[in-house]
Formats: sequence, C-alpha cells, structure tokens
Amino acid sequence: MIKYLYLFLAITLEVIGTSSLKASEGFTILKPSILTVISYSACFYFLALTFKNFESIGYVYAVWSGFGIVLLTLVGIFYFKNQMDIAGIIGLSLILLGVIILNIFSKIST
Repeated sequence: MIKYLYLFLAITLEVIGTSSLKASEGFTILKPSILTVISYSACFYFLALTFKNFESIGYVYAVWSGFGIVLLTLVGIFYFKNQMDIAGIIGLSLILLGVIILNIFSKIST
C-alpha cells in the first residue's frame, strides 16, 4: 500500500513543480523558481521509490504521467485561466480512461 502513497506523492509534487515552473516565468521570479526545484527534486525521489516498489516501469510511468497531465490541465483551466476545446476534452478523457483501464484490467500493476 505504501507504493501507492509514493506514487500519489510523486504525482502531486510533479503537478506543484510544473505549476510553479509556469508561475516562475522562465525562472525570473524567485519564489516559484525555488518551489519548482524543490518540488521536482522531491517528486523524483518519490518516483524512484515508486519504481523500486512496482515491477512494471511502464505501469508507473503511465499512471504518473496520465494523472499528471489531467491534473495540470485542471490547474491550467482554474488557476491560469487556460481555455479547453472539445478536442482537448476528448483527448484528456481518453488519457484518463486509459489509466483507469490499466488499473482495473491489467495484471501489470502489481
């Protein structure tokens, strides 16, 4: 069960790091720049622990990147006021559906 906590922390920290990277405006604003470096460092630490506890690198990376994409899109919409069109909604839905199918039906997640 701890491996899912590591994965959750890696996803959350990646979302924080990428959001901070956007807010840093090319590392020209100090506080979000520092938060970016700290978040990414912690993210990769927990991602490494996740890889250590799961057998399949593909499964971990699919879940990490899939949920990260969806969550970052939501951050973009609600915090950075980005727009989403129907193609984006369909694409993100397919990414999310892929991660759900992987978790429900695949045997590689153990």
